[in-house]
Amino acid sequence: METLIEVNKKIENDVMVFEFSWELDETNADKTFAWVNDEIWDFSWAKIIFNLAKLKYLNSKSIWYIADIFSNIEEWDGKMYITNCDEWVKDVLELVWITTIIPTFDTVAQAMDDMK
Repeated sequence: METLIEVNKKIENDVMVFEFSWELDETNADKTFAWVNDEIWDFSWAKIIFNLAKLKYLNSKSIWYIADIFSNIEEWDGKMYITNCDEWVKDVLELVWITTIIPTFDTVAQAMDDMK
C-alpha cells in the first residue's frame, strides 16, 4: 500500500517551488521524484526550492533523490534550497549532512531573497 504524499509545484519570480506534504518513503519515493524530475525536465531551471513545511517523514532513498537533484542543478550553475523543515525532518537532514551541502532556510521568502 502506497503512503500518502502530495507535491504541489508553483513558479514564483523564476523560481520553481515544490511543496511536499505528508511522508516520503519506500512506497512513494520513486514515483514522486520521477514526477519532480519530469517537472524540472532538463535541469536548466536555475532556481529550485523544496518547501518541506508539511513533510513529516522522509527515508534514505528520498534523501538520495534530493541530493541527486541538487547535484544536477549545480551542474547547470543553478541554485537549489530547502526550506521550512519540521524539527524531525531537519534533524534527519542534519544527521546525514545534507544541510551542509544544500542551503537550508527557515522560510521560502528567505530563500527567494537569497536567490536574487
